[in-house]
Amino acid sequence: MKTLLMQPSFISKHGCHAKGFDVETTVLLEETIVVESSRLKTSRSAAVRATLDYPVIDTDVHTNDFTPVFEDYIANYGGAALVDELRKAENYRLNSKHDGKDWYQQTPEERQYYRTLRAPWWARVTRNTLDLATYTLPELLYERQAEQGSDYSVLFPNNALAAVGAKPEYRRQILQRAINHYHADLYRKYSDRLTPVAGITMTTPQTAIEELEFAVNTLGLKVINIPGGVRRPIKAIADKYPADQFPEIAKYASYIDFFGIDSEYDYDPFWAKAVELGVPITTHYGSQGWTGRSSISNYMNNHIGHFADGSQAFAKALFFGGVTRRFPQLRAAFLEGGADWGAHVYIHLVDRYSKRNLNALQNYNPALTNADELLALFERYGREITQGYSLSAEELVETVLGASFSRYSRQPNADELEDFAAAGIETIADIRDRWVNPFFFGSESDDRTIATAFNDKANPLGVKINAIYSSDVGHWDVPDITLPLAESWELVEAGVISEADFKAYVFENPYKLYTEANPSFFEGTAIADQLSSVTDKSADKNLVTA
Repeated sequence: MKTLLMQPSFISKHGCHAKGFDVETTVLLEETIVVESSRLKTSRSAAVRATLDYPVIDTDVHTNDFTPVFEDYIANYGGAALVDELRKAENYRLNSKHDGKDWYQQTPEERQYYRTLRAPWWARVTRNTLDLATYTLPELLYERQAEQGSDYSVLFPNNALAAVGAKPEYRRQILQRAINHYHADLYRKYSDRLTPVAGITMTTPQTAIEELEFAVNTLGLKVINIPGGVRRPIKAIADKYPADQFPEIAKYASYIDFFGIDSEYDYDPFWAKAVELGVPITTHYGSQGWTGRSSISNYMNNHIGHFADGSQAFAKALFFGGVTRRFPQLRAAFLEGGADWGAHVYIHLVDRYSKRNLNALQNYNPALTNADELLALFERYGREITQGYSLSAEELVETVLGASFSRYSRQPNADELEDFAAAGIETIADIRDRWVNPFFFGSESDDRTIATAFNDKANPLGVKINAIYSSDVGHWDVPDITLPLAESWELVEAGVISEADFKAYVFENPYKLYTEANPSFFEGTAIADQLSSVTDKSADKNLVTA
């Protein structure tokens, strides 16, 4: 009966007196339908959506996997041992357990001794039982789309990337394939309005390509979710302290490979395959546990800004590694970190390029210091502080610049001179094309920092950053599924963003993300006809303006 109470559409198909329902149950079900209808009419987000002449595309909805069914599916797919791997992977946390005891089992003294990270806690909506069920039951989520004010949503199931922590690698690949297959099967009948992401582990380019091809060509999935980096051992330490003999040292003696700059592997074949298959890349890459985000007592200290920092590291690796230069069609979305960091990195890229491009770098070339002029100035103005010292012009230059400057500013080789070389930057427009155009930044509904993304007066070349509506429904920051769109509209009412910015945020930018990667992304969806109408109007408007 509990399941049917959460599926009132059953009544409309079969009548209130379907087999097995007594009078009391019938009354309860009828009351549920009335409540559902009333809720839709009073939803603030539904009211906002009713005023719009374009669809709302939500790029970030989190769903829960119903564990018994999920684990049965994994067991049927790859055997009971694969479920054991899943459970181990789900419990994987960097520096979260010592001597078999997690944070909650340790005393404050033990937490201090081991520096045990305070991991996320109470991160699910619980008191709002209807919403808790909604995140877990695909049919209920589908029925409540209108109540959310959403027309199409991209889903991130909580186990989408659970396989990342699995070992060894061949089991990780099997587990990831099973997880993707489960989500594809679970949401296939709702694909006109909901699409789940395919999780892709990125340990090596080859395994990533294999999973990408399977997810798209076999399962029909359209969006991928990747980790923004992979921890790898520092070889110099691993050779001296093998992981099988020194597991505690191996846990810490690692670095993060962000797949772009300085990567151990060449990931270009993977980016090329993503472009070939027309798949937008998304990530929820965070930085909890990094330096400055490793409090042993305070989750919020570790949490605030961590998605922005993690995604920034990944995005800069793609930019400075030349990935966005070599693959201009690649589209990537960084979720949950807001859009303001996308703007400030863009601004800093432009500012730093203006000071450290190949020509401007000569301002800092120690070989261009005029030793004779420096000596003359010291002789005229510096006698008070140089009394008793007799230095040649060359010695004076070395002294004034300082030993540390000389040590770290020795003449680089020609191919070591410019940090912007791999990105192929020759003009500020190149930075725009390789940072602003390919990247999209997920902003949650009430995030007022989104104003920075749309500030075309501050952003170089008058551009606006691609902020995308990412409700984050399913996580603790959304206690009511019906609020996000209304909260975003409040930003318009408060003058934080304009109505045009709001349209770009909830429709135009998400539409660009998916269709610039795959023009047929929305074919066969419930919003396909409306999209044709809206895009035709936009084309006509642009033609008139031109």
